[in-house]
Amino acid sequence: MKVALVHDYLNQWGGAERVLQVLAEMFPDAHIYTLLHDSATVGRRFDGRVVKTSFLDFELARKNHRWFIPLMPLAADFLKLKGGYDLVISDTAGFAKGFPMPKNTKHISYCHSPLRYAWEPDYVSSKLKVKSYKFLQLGLNILLAYLRAWDKEASLKPHLTLANSHFIGGKIKQYYGLDASVLYPPVDTKFFSYDAKYKKGDYFLAVGRLMHYKKFDLVIDAFNKLKLPLKIAGHGPEDKFLMSLTAKFPVEFISNPSDIELRDLYRSARALIFPQIEDFGMVAAESLACGTPVVAFAGGGALEIVDDGHNGVLFHEQTANALVAAILKADKKRWSRKAISASAQKFSRENFEAGIQAAISRLMSS
Repeated sequence: MKVALVHDYLNQWGGAERVLQVLAEMFPDAHIYTLLHDSATVGRRFDGRVVKTSFLDFELARKNHRWFIPLMPLAADFLKLKGGYDLVISDTAGFAKGFPMPKNTKHISYCHSPLRYAWEPDYVSSKLKVKSYKFLQLGLNILLAYLRAWDKEASLKPHLTLANSHFIGGKIKQYYGLDASVLYPPVDTKFFSYDAKYKKGDYFLAVGRLMHYKKFDLVIDAFNKLKLPLKIAGHGPEDKFLMSLTAKFPVEFISNPSDIELRDLYRSARALIFPQIEDFGMVAAESLACGTPVVAFAGGGALEIVDDGHNGVLFHEQTANALVAAILKADKKRWSRKAISASAQKFSRENFEAGIQAAISRLMSS
């Protein structure tokens, strides 16, 4: 069976890109199509596999892709796949599911989220700060209506849609009117694993791309109150802003940890702090796999990962005081790190691969 993999854009390294890496290893001969490809940023993991990109694949767009969101539907419409594929799997949070597919090719869409820029206007306006400018708000509303129309039409192209969580399955139903089976993303639970040799360290940990919606500022605010050691692993557009918040209390920033370094950080942390609303939350599942409890906001995919009181603590208001109370509660509890690790096995790579193969069998025999 000849397979192609399609992905929105390869200019960052996060959960969606980890999923693509697993799919690429499952189908080692599959070609990869994407709107743009920054090889260095994704660690050259897909060199030799990416066979075609869009007209947006130039340096300025690779480094500032959000500026080009209005052009991405058009770029997706023009990125045609070669013929001869039996199956295409799109790994997408927006655009890849809309790439034109060859005739008689089956298409499975693994959906991390409906297009946020289309369906969650606060996600855009809070970043652009346009609410105080009526003419900018009007232009934004026109753009969002266009993106919603394109995204809904694109959602009808795949023959089968899989959601990465029940949370996203609900959004797919709400925005697209589609029923999607849930298949959790793959966590390498053989690599991210509990090791009794690692003792609990003196620090707490937050992990992810440093972006506004991930609420690292809330974490820093809480730890300024707690005066407890905090490490933040990741980098992103909020780097300088977040570092400016740490004048009162030092925070250690680890910009680009390797997977081995990240695993060591998970294994020795007192807890992972996860204050944001995520579609799923790979870092939370990885932390559990390493035997480390998670302090998480009770929203989004975290509700499917964290079992309050068993492998972590949930808090219900995105405020520093609520987070402080949850951290203190988690730190007082005596956790079984082995049991925490066992709770993450349902997110294993083996389960993901079995789910993909079952979906392919179901689709190809229909």
